[in-house]
Amino acid sequence: MLSGEVSISGAKNAVVAIIPAAILAQGECLIENLPCIEDVSSLVVTLRNLGAKCEYINESTLKIDTSDVKDFCATDEGVKKIRASYYLMGALLARFKRAEVAMPGGCNFGSRPINLHIKGFKALGAEVEIEHGIVKLKADKLKGANIYLDVASVGATINIMIAASMAEGKTIIENAAKEPHIVDTANFLNMLGANIKGAGTDVIRIKGVEKLHGAEYTIIPDQIEAGTYMMAGAIAGGDITVKNIIPKHMDSLSAKLEEMGCLIYEGDDYIRVVSSGNLVATNVKTMAYPGFPTDLQPQMTALLSIAEGTSILTENVWENRFQYVNELKRLGCNVTVEGRAAIIEGVKHLSGAEVSATDLRAGAALVIAGLAAKGKTYIGNVKYIDRGYEKIEEKLRKLGAGIERIGTDDDEN
Repeated sequence: MLSGEVSISGAKNAVVAIIPAAILAQGECLIENLPCIEDVSSLVVTLRNLGAKCEYINESTLKIDTSDVKDFCATDEGVKKIRASYYLMGALLARFKRAEVAMPGGCNFGSRPINLHIKGFKALGAEVEIEHGIVKLKADKLKGANIYLDVASVGATINIMIAASMAEGKTIIENAAKEPHIVDTANFLNMLGANIKGAGTDVIRIKGVEKLHGAEYTIIPDQIEAGTYMMAGAIAGGDITVKNIIPKHMDSLSAKLEEMGCLIYEGDDYIRVVSSGNLVATNVKTMAYPGFPTDLQPQMTALLSIAEGTSILTENVWENRFQYVNELKRLGCNVTVEGRAAIIEGVKHLSGAEVSATDLRAGAALVIAGLAAKGKTYIGNVKYIDRGYEKIEEKLRKLGAGIERIGTDDDEN
């Protein structure tokens, strides 16, 4: 049983776009509600390597001054570690009309091409070459354009928006993605002096400006971290309150938890989840926002594993995001993958075992399953979890979970 309150950190998916976007500012940016996660640390190192001054005021507030940045080459190891480093392409291209950025890394769960990013940069007037794993961009000048995205890609929407904010004339992005962190990035750029309208809808209009200035900005709460703790409360049973969130962002999950038998109470900036632990099966399909987030899919699989009945979870965003299922099976989950669907037969209980995270959200799923498992569960490859969750073991301990960190991934090698 879990009980108590947990406070949610700033959104990973927003901050990894906003930190690169700070490259556009002539002056200091103060970014607040920063999550203390590995992806942020990697981006800060990269910005410093480019010549930026980055100073932590406290663990959740970062001051960035990119006035002295002269280098448009971001090819260090940190860039290769995380997926979101591709936002450096749009930011460096907008500022210098040149960019050389290593192909991004991050979690591996299927093909995640950047072709739509490149399509957008070309439409704005950039030449693009990819040589030896480096994306090279250059333009005499960037000019606004009408850009239709074949797929409502979050990354491409943000990257094009960043680049177009300093292009000459107007840019219109059609079939734009609508996720909350797109709105947050647009709001940040507008605070710097950009002219962006329509973020959060499927058409974004951008009037390019010549210069952007510094600003203070507070990152929105992390929708995915909030959802992870809501499901932790559901699987373990009890009564938990998830604070410092935007409840509207959680509608798709809240609806599913109610279907499964949880009681959900919403306030202005919190959601309370009351669960007996006796859950019933339901069907889930991941979709672009405001649908059910793909980044909560592995955690939901873990939760459905102990729900009475048969559930079908369909993954509509990534084609190969069930790599973690074999690890859940070690804990006793009964999951069969057929293409993009997982058929989940609820079991009465799970059993502790040694498992290993295969990616960030898969790691969170194993933590959730471990909360419901009898006996001890040991999770390896926690470096993945640290990429996106701030102090996860401390937060869960405060809710009453028996969880501790017993070493580092380096100790295991």
